[in-house]
Amino acid sequence: MQLNFLTPTRLVLALAAAGAIGGAGATWLHGSQASAAAPSPTAVVAAAAPAAGPGQADFASIAERHGAAVVNISVSGTRKVSDEERAGAPGLDPRDPLYDFFRNFPGYAGPRGGATEQPVRGQGSGFIVSSDGLILTNAHVVQDASEVTVKLTDRREFQAKVLGADPRTDVAVLRIDAKNLPVVPLGSSRSMRPGEWVLAIGSPYGFENSVTAGVVSAKGRSLPDDSLVPFIQTDVAINPGNSGGPLFNARGEVVGINSQIYSRSGGYQGLSFAIPIEVASKVRDQIVATGKASHARLGVTVQEVNQALADSFGLDKPEGALVSGVEPGGPAAQAGLKTGDVILSVNGQPIVSSGDLPAWIGQASPGEKVTLELARQGKRETLSAQLGDAAAKKAEVAQADQAASQGRLGLALRPLQPQEKREAGVDAGLVIEDVAGASARAGVQPGDLLVAVNGTPVTSVEQVRAAVARAQKSVALLIQRDGDRIFVPVKLG
Repeated sequence: MQLNFLTPTRLVLALAAAGAIGGAGATWLHGSQASAAAPSPTAVVAAAAPAAGPGQADFASIAERHGAAVVNISVSGTRKVSDEERAGAPGLDPRDPLYDFFRNFPGYAGPRGGATEQPVRGQGSGFIVSSDGLILTNAHVVQDASEVTVKLTDRREFQAKVLGADPRTDVAVLRIDAKNLPVVPLGSSRSMRPGEWVLAIGSPYGFENSVTAGVVSAKGRSLPDDSLVPFIQTDVAINPGNSGGPLFNARGEVVGINSQIYSRSGGYQGLSFAIPIEVASKVRDQIVATGKASHARLGVTVQEVNQALADSFGLDKPEGALVSGVEPGGPAAQAGLKTGDVILSVNGQPIVSSGDLPAWIGQASPGEKVTLELARQGKRETLSAQLGDAAAKKAEVAQADQAASQGRLGLALRPLQPQEKREAGVDAGLVIEDVAGASARAGVQPGDLLVAVNGTPVTSVEQVRAAVARAQKSVALLIQRDGDRIFVPVKLG
């Protein structure tokens, strides 16, 4: 169970594998209607882009040269659904655009009798990376698929074999039985800068080989999911069906795989995310060689460092990954990492936000040794850790909310009884019997366990008072609830 400490509204990340084309509510403009309509984001980009000159992107030439290596992917299969799901939309995948329409249809109750098999249909995109039929796409495009069909721009169709799919990076590798196929050139996302032009080719809503363009908005984005990917954020128009298609730079090289969008409607709203091609290429090589991808793990639960937590732990600025839990016997525990440590860098690479850590570790290999720079009790330390295998146990990223408003700590505490320690699986801590003031506004609740203050374990009320007395602006309370732990920053008045 996740801890909910005044958690902010989460992003809606729409996986862009298309279901039925032209869902409910679609509006088609004809004749004079088109002139009165507001221009689409793609049209605005096209109108604003100057004619290609020296050093500028020639999108038309890129599309002409490499469009033939971009494929349309259609999938079919079945998945088990419960009565509740099936009552929502007869025969449709919940990801289908028509699902919500049928879900709200009066009088439809659906069948009874437990889980049933339901057909799954979807569409996506992909691109050819070797002339003998190797194709990259998204893992979610081929999820639950029993049959995958690849259609080329010359209208030929092939049944594809899924060599492997990696949900942690959302990369899948397909193979079709064909020779002398056109391929895309692969580039590098590392040298890209925000503001550079990029181009996407894909099949939004089944419209094959559609070209859209925009700029790189940011790099190294961490999204609120279980991904290990430092995403490329762009403003390229991406819609259902674009998933798995290539993202080109101005030189016509593929720098990413279009994967997700931020949307409140399910369609494009100006925020699109692509998997860096370096991540995809590494996964491709592993899948081709072994049929699966492997990722490393450190064995910690981490959370974001905001200003209040930085003040509590004596950090110069709110950066790093705050360790809120260490897996017993895991790689981190064996290396000497402790709850309350703030990991600042791995092998010299800065960890700015907490999401940087699982993205970095996930791209490393199991058994690899890494050097961790961290802040502990106001001092800098360096540790060496040998990474484990993520297949054994997944790392988790806890999400912390903003600090509470100013006020007194406001906690009524009592020591844990021996039976309570055994039930909670802890050696020390205090039961929070009542909450008021700043702690209540931070999301602390009666019944929570207070395990540590500013990273120091507490076993008595006197220890808590002493820690609060030493604090200047705020304290970080390590709270355990339903077996989960997270640091909660509380500002002091």
